[in-house]
Amino acid sequence: MSERDYYETLGVPKGANQDEIKSAFRRLARQFHPDVSDAPDAEERFKEINEAYAVLSDDEKRAAYDRYGHAGLNGFGGAPDFSNLDIEDILNMFGFGMGGFDFGRRNRRSANSPRRGIDLQYNLSLEFEEAVFGVEKEVEFTRDETCERCNGSKAEPGTSASRCTTCGGQGEVRQSRQTVFGSMVQVVTCPTCGGAGQIVESPCQQCAGRGIERKARKKTVQIPGGVDTGTRIRLSGEGQPGMNGGPNGDLYLVLRVNSHKFFKRRENDILLNLDINIAQASLGAEVEVPTVDGPAVLSIPAGTQPGKVLRMRSKGVPYLRSDRRGDQLVIINIEIPKRLSAEQRELMEKMAESLGTEVKPQERSLLDSVRDFFLG
Repeated sequence: MSERDYYETLGVPKGANQDEIKSAFRRLARQFHPDVSDAPDAEERFKEINEAYAVLSDDEKRAAYDRYGHAGLNGFGGAPDFSNLDIEDILNMFGFGMGGFDFGRRNRRSANSPRRGIDLQYNLSLEFEEAVFGVEKEVEFTRDETCERCNGSKAEPGTSASRCTTCGGQGEVRQSRQTVFGSMVQVVTCPTCGGAGQIVESPCQQCAGRGIERKARKKTVQIPGGVDTGTRIRLSGEGQPGMNGGPNGDLYLVLRVNSHKFFKRRENDILLNLDINIAQASLGAEVEVPTVDGPAVLSIPAGTQPGKVLRMRSKGVPYLRSDRRGDQLVIINIEIPKRLSAEQRELMEKMAESLGTEVKPQERSLLDSVRDFFLG
């Protein structure tokens, strides 16, 4: 191994205390670890750093090195010695426990540990009025439930599962591998039983040895008023069953509101386009308009212009978990008649004359004028 000065390797003075040595080791190890460094000599530098720390972190080795140099370590063996350090300490020094590396020991969960079930999703369509006022709906979905025949044991009734001989019923096995730290032990799911800890020789015929079976389930749900497309409603515990005694997942209802013939929604307001005639716009009128609560009378002020927005208070969508409601906004469009009777034309001409606008009645069509131009 390297004959380089260990203090120089770690970049610390000879009088450095253990905290300074440990801090320097941590910094350099992060910098030159082969798994994170692109330096061509990263592996060799990492070994030098380990060797220097193994000596300087041990008071007895450090004293021998300070007195006799590298020759003073002959009695201790040349390879780095981490036997006096717990693997948890080494991982903590590197900071690998914070997501850098996982050697299978930290944050490990046993294959037999309780696990929460998977969440399910159900798409539910609502009519416009149902979303506004709320509605009670019955939803039908499928999920896994405990097999009635084997009661979840996975074995045919009258038989039983046997303990897995590979893992001894633990559901996991220990594997060792060599690393720069020495021999590391990693715990993995048993390849024979898949983590169950048991072997089923005679699987249940009804569930094919799964211990669960697919079943349809009905649930009555109260949809609150004010929901909209994209609203998610969580039904706790109605998802897939948990494993090894873990809790069920949840069922999420994802709502979609169908479009309406007249109404459009803008947050908690309802929009309605309303056509009125020239007379109603000019003179004002009382007109009946649709609302989600039923027909209602709307006052059109005299002189209303196209695009005018009239507000009908509290005729909109309720706010979730509130007694408040939005408004209905009526957007006025003035409809121009395409054809007039003789009486209507006469009246319009008189109105135009009174407003100071000259109107010449059209006696001949445009086609007649064009024909006259070309034929002379």
